[in-house]
Amino acid sequence: MPLSEQEQRLLEEMERSLYRNDADFVATVGASRGRPSYRSIALGVLIAVAGIAGLLAGVMLHQLVIGVIGFVVLFAGVLLAIKPSKKIPVEPSAEARGKARSTQSDSGFMDKLNDRWDRRQDGQP
Repeated sequence: MPLSEQEQRLLEEMERSLYRNDADFVATVGASRGRPSYRSIALGVLIAVAGIAGLLAGVMLHQLVIGVIGFVVLFAGVLLAIKPSKKIPVEPSAEARGKARSTQSDSGFMDKLNDRWDRRQDGQP
């Protein structure tokens, strides 16, 4: 079901506000996505196939231990295939942090209320 025009405008406004006010969060979340490691995917799939073969062999031979080992190998292969790539987290630049602070004067009504709430929680008037 598509969004109405009002919902689309509201979503765009929320995104702009997020990018303006939470540059640190956006930089942290946006940087966590890396390219998938095709080597670990291929190796994981091969290990999972070997685990399926072990599981089937255990069932056909009526050997519980072989079936359990096959399942464990299958599970390890799947985990290896879906693990995220190792990427060094990127610290947000000082410019992005400064920009987030400087645009708070241009913020909307809800942002001003949030700032007031934060100051109250910190004990400032």
